[in-house]
Amino acid sequence: MGSEKVKIITTANDRKQFMEHLLKDLRALEFMLDKNMFEKGIQRIGAEQELYLVDEHWRPAPVVMEFLPLINDQHFTTEYAKFNTELNLDPYQFTGKALSKMELDLKTKLYKAEKAAQKIDAHIVQVGILPTLRRQDLGGHNVTPLPRYNMLTQVLQDIRGGLFEVHLRGTDELHLNQAHSLYEASNTSFQVHFQVAPDEFATYYNWSQALLAPLMAITGNSPLLLGKRLWQETRIALFKQSIDIRTDAEHLRGDHPRVSFGNSWIQNSVLDIYKEDIVNYPPLLQTTQLEEPLELLAQGKIPKLRALSIHNGTVYRWNRACYGITNGKPHLRIENRIIPSGPTTVDQIANAAFWLGMMNGLPEKYKNIHQTTDFDYAKTNFIKAARYGLDTQFRWVELTKPISAQELILDELLPIAKAGLEKANIDPKDIEKYLGIIQERTETGKTGAKWQLRSFEKLKKEASPDEALVALTAGMHQRQRSGMPVHTWDLAYSSEAGNWLNRYKSVSQIMSSNIYTVNEKDSLSLVANVMSWKGVRHILVENETKQLVGVVSVKDILKWFTSAEAYKEVPSIYQIMTPNPKSITPDTSTLEALELINKQKIGCLPVVEGDKLLGIVTEHDFSKLSLHLMKELLDQEGMPMTDSLTANN
Repeated sequence: MGSEKVKIITTANDRKQFMEHLLKDLRALEFMLDKNMFEKGIQRIGAEQELYLVDEHWRPAPVVMEFLPLINDQHFTTEYAKFNTELNLDPYQFTGKALSKMELDLKTKLYKAEKAAQKIDAHIVQVGILPTLRRQDLGGHNVTPLPRYNMLTQVLQDIRGGLFEVHLRGTDELHLNQAHSLYEASNTSFQVHFQVAPDEFATYYNWSQALLAPLMAITGNSPLLLGKRLWQETRIALFKQSIDIRTDAEHLRGDHPRVSFGNSWIQNSVLDIYKEDIVNYPPLLQTTQLEEPLELLAQGKIPKLRALSIHNGTVYRWNRACYGITNGKPHLRIENRIIPSGPTTVDQIANAAFWLGMMNGLPEKYKNIHQTTDFDYAKTNFIKAARYGLDTQFRWVELTKPISAQELILDELLPIAKAGLEKANIDPKDIEKYLGIIQERTETGKTGAKWQLRSFEKLKKEASPDEALVALTAGMHQRQRSGMPVHTWDLAYSSEAGNWLNRYKSVSQIMSSNIYTVNEKDSLSLVANVMSWKGVRHILVENETKQLVGVVSVKDILKWFTSAEAYKEVPSIYQIMTPNPKSITPDTSTLEALELINKQKIGCLPVVEGDKLLGIVTEHDFSKLSLHLMKELLDQEGMPMTDSLTANN
């Protein structure tokens, strides 16, 4: 869709005209299938690499429009967000050294991209969801300023009737009821294409549907969003929810979301998919470059099927059917969209080799999987794998009891993949290298998602959550540059977060979001006990509508107990609290917050965004910050802290 000139369908007449062209494209496709006009006897593979651009502090860098002229390479293009870019690799014939050539090509282009990004103080990061993403990064101001992206935002929000709701639960829980459609851009992937013959399309498509779950279990690399530990592949649920334009009524009657695993096996051909999409999903956009496909066929020309391409680009199946033309000959591809970006280039090529090998190695016993296996098994496996990764227990073909992800991959699927790569005459050294990575990752259980979670849990014990996310991202980038596969990585360490600008520049980096609040009508006794139980010196006060109305400190309690009123009945909070406290936003600089605390002679500052209370920053936070900065300064001087303090006494 990115190369097409499009506009929003705004009138009934627009919709009618586009639908007529869509149906013409479908008839033209059916004609080409009937006349055996598609390319056969050759298999090609290809890939699309989505990437994050991050700044020198390891946060999203909305600089794609500056980056593209610097790299000056037509293989790179824009994505929905200004902090993403996409790299489209040239296709390869699926034989010989195709996989190692793809790896070399990708490494070369990523090296070039990193050099170009460094010219604008940025870096390239391969990861499913960037750990340092913040809510303030995911708004309309970061939509790439091109007409098609603005139109997509407008049409999604117009149909939805406003912003979107995101609700995800894993170890932590994330609930957003005013999420911009740009949350979809949080997801970056490594999309792999596999060309298939038209008469075998249904068989291979169904097989690919069954494979998505175990493939996702071993490739997970997206466990964190906004500092929350969610699914092993959070992208799956986030993508679905961030552009879910169904109304409440449509939810109730079971209408299909535009991001979908599918609802049934396909029975006949690729036409089954396109027909289902036309039935279930109203067109959103139309192309301004319409053609008459049947007339072109009558003239001996091959149509581009522009209307079908546009509609296909607004329905997001995890296995997408693709129509294309190479050297004047039409072909069909299956695009696998579930493999996340990262952790490294060699990991990604190993992931691709595993899927491509399994596809090409389709055993005879699985060719009728649509007849032997309930589709709901495949769909349930898919959701479970997204949640639990390698900890998933699968329902697999012909098995009467669940099988672990490790057992399924090692005993059943890796041999199939090896046979499929050998069938394609892939270089034996490449087979050993890439499938060896999958085997070792499976045996050790060290996926990208597991590495992120284990590093994050370790880092949180040493630093603030924000500092942990920065160190995690910086450590990931450093290990990516080493080129070693993720199962060999050591865990990230806190010093990788860099200097204080990366860790303490803004209040969001030092504030505590684990806050304790009371209602203004609660008693003073409750506040005193909460302070004692939780070891805090400040409690924030809210009213019945959860709006911040005051703050109570230890000093306020002591003041009351030493006053002449202390012998009276214990008061309610509103009688002793400091009303309408001074507040700051997450973007407030740490220095500004400290100056405000000193100037106002107060012990804390609530952190708010709009009318939402997000956290609190206190004198204690600045005390910890001072200790960290002192250590950093003394380290730069080459002096141990204890020796330095002794020398100054």
